[in-house]
Amino acid sequence: MFIKLRVHPGERRDKIMKKAADAYEVWTKAKPERGLANASAIRQLSLELGVEAKKIMLVKGAQSSSKIVKII
Repeated sequence: MFIKLRVHPGERRDKIMKKAADAYEVWTKAKPERGLANASAIRQLSLELGVEAKKIMLVKGAQSSSKIVKII
């Protein structure tokens, strides 16, 4: 299953909102450096979906705010 993410790093608080069946918007306090924002977004998505974070793999968009992740 593939999911589209739109990540907003450096925000005041962590928040996740479902936009469609396969799309989420994620706000994270983490800075967009050294993959910290990506890791935070994946952690939030794992809590939202109830799956382990290690089962979510970043497929596309490591340095972009628009990302695609795969749930394995």
